[in-house]
Amino acid sequence: MASIDATATPTSSDKLAQTRAEVKRRETLKRAGLLSPAMLIIVVFGILPLFIVLFYSFLEAGAYGGVEWKFSVDAYVTFLFNRDLFDPTILHFSPSYLQIFARSFIVAGVATAICLLVGFPAAYFMATRPPKTRNLWLFLVTLPFWTNLLVRSFAMMLIIRDQGLINGFLMWTGIIQQPIVMLYTPFAVALGLLYAFLPFMVLPLYASLEKIDFRLVEAGFDLYATRGQVLWRIIIPLARPGIIAGCILVFIPGLGAYITPALLGGGRDLMIGNLIAQQFGTGRNWPFGSAMALILMAVVLVFLMIYASVTGRQKVRHG
Repeated sequence: MASIDATATPTSSDKLAQTRAEVKRRETLKRAGLLSPAMLIIVVFGILPLFIVLFYSFLEAGAYGGVEWKFSVDAYVTFLFNRDLFDPTILHFSPSYLQIFARSFIVAGVATAICLLVGFPAAYFMATRPPKTRNLWLFLVTLPFWTNLLVRSFAMMLIIRDQGLINGFLMWTGIIQQPIVMLYTPFAVALGLLYAFLPFMVLPLYASLEKIDFRLVEAGFDLYATRGQVLWRIIIPLARPGIIAGCILVFIPGLGAYITPALLGGGRDLMIGNLIAQQFGTGRNWPFGSAMALILMAVVLVFLMIYASVTGRQKVRHG
């Protein structure tokens, strides 16, 4: 058997493989160089603060704010239990913070449902317009984003207060004799969330409805389906990705909203965002605020996982 010469001259195929490897290495370095600024921003301003919050949630609260550098799980214990006044080792279950979470879920859920009921017809109307006029409707939907949320919330206060536009009109027409109390109620918070986040529902719905092949709708009517059957069996299933995306985009920000509940709710019924802000402000309990922020984030991640699971099954089902 002939022996292999280690000093043999590289063949043309070896040189081609080396050239390809060098080109691939340069492309990898080029991509890494282009992505490095974005990755640095994500790490510094996204991931690092998250780890700081996680770290703070396992420390003791400082006497005058801040933290004491001692490991503690009191922040998570306080979320569910109260310590006995005379014996701190005895814990009593307290649902007060769970009630605030539940209230936030209900208000955000109601706002999401109303956004869906209002946004779906609006998105369907936009998707069925001639292509030339769709951009105008998109412009009108995104117009509220041109104004700060704080300004929009103050504008809503002027509309629904006792001497506001709605009560003034109803009293002027004689429909009511006394103003209807709307401001500083859960209704005002839900209305404010609806006003603030409605575009987040309309835009994903429009993106889904625009892609629908409306010949399927015509086929449904040709088969003597009613309008309700066409809506329920053809349009809604095809628009399901937009419905899910819109619900998530409205529900999650609504769950952690701060400005709208503070201004329109008047601080009477706390929501999660206000409670977290209080802990970092007047409460001076940074570990507890960090723990609640992480609990809220865990809830949000659960919803995102559900969304990913549902969309994943749909992709597998439709190939």
